[in-house]
Amino acid sequence: MTTTTATAIPTRELRGRVHADEWAARVQLAACYRVFAQLGWTEMIYNHITLRLPDSVSGSEKQFLINPFGLHYSEVTASNLVKVNLAGDILDDSPHPINPAGYVLHSCIHDGVEGAHCVMHTHTTAGVAVASLASGLSQSNFYSAQLHGMVAYHDFEGITVRPEEGPRVVASIGGQRAVILRNHGLLSWGESLPLAFVVLWTLQRACEIQCATQSMGAPLPVPESVAAQCTRDSFQFDPRRGAGQDVFDALVRQLDRADQSYKN
Repeated sequence: MTTTTATAIPTRELRGRVHADEWAARVQLAACYRVFAQLGWTEMIYNHITLRLPDSVSGSEKQFLINPFGLHYSEVTASNLVKVNLAGDILDDSPHPINPAGYVLHSCIHDGVEGAHCVMHTHTTAGVAVASLASGLSQSNFYSAQLHGMVAYHDFEGITVRPEEGPRVVASIGGQRAVILRNHGLLSWGESLPLAFVVLWTLQRACEIQCATQSMGAPLPVPESVAAQCTRDSFQFDPRRGAGQDVFDALVRQLDRADQSYKN
């Protein structure tokens, strides 16, 4: 019987062969995949986090990094991330394929949503559960209150493999960074990876607490005025206050103490 292990994954020696800005983006994104794995935000080999490459690397063409299809998040490294353009062309010598469902969803957001430098999508139990409620996210806890007026919804159209759905996804998002894909899962985007992360983390926590609360009874609503004030007072989305950089850095330090193989 043949077994597949992490050591059997095809690897490439990219450091030194790519622009320094691309390598930095690869390391940051690979770290994020490992953080997701630590948090349990994985779905076998599915779901995606994508990161646009800066203009210093791609010029006028929009290019982004995506996970190799077939690998678990815990196996993602800087070198095995796949570079693609908006047409879905693989731009490097990667031996790995990409998941069409991930490419279609993420490429339309990178292309159509201004400032969508990083896009994250999950199928967590709490996230899919709330996405499957007709009422959606309840304004009833500390975390959902911080997202007051920040959540968009997109109706379920099936597996996201059809390019024609892209414009409808972009229209549904309408500039909101926190997105609930109905019957499907959660999504966030941001001008930076750390910002997309803290938006998704807040949305995920709101969903977890909502599920726990609704299992015990009816949630206690947060008044509209209080929720609006919570969103104004929350500093974690503010670029002037790091926009999640300190949170993400703390998680990467935790990751580094356990395993730094994502940097390979």
